[in-house]
Amino acid sequence: MKEITSSMAGTVLNVMVEEGNEVSAGQEVLMLESMKMEIPIESQSEGKITEVKVNIGDFVNEGDVLFVLE
Repeated sequence: MKEITSSMAGTVLNVMVEEGNEVSAGQEVLMLESMKMEIPIESQSEGKITEVKVNIGDFVNEGDVLFVLE
């Protein structure tokens, strides 16, 4: 099981993938807002999204799990 985690604290602006989607390494999967800046979160590896752990508007901390991959 692989996980995509947040690289910084911020508010989820956009979730670009959903359960069942295939993602590749480097693909943008989520957009965070932190200090009025938009920060893209990329998948660190390829795989299939099996769980989305956040929703638009959620606040996340650095290291929080955003997605689970298989």
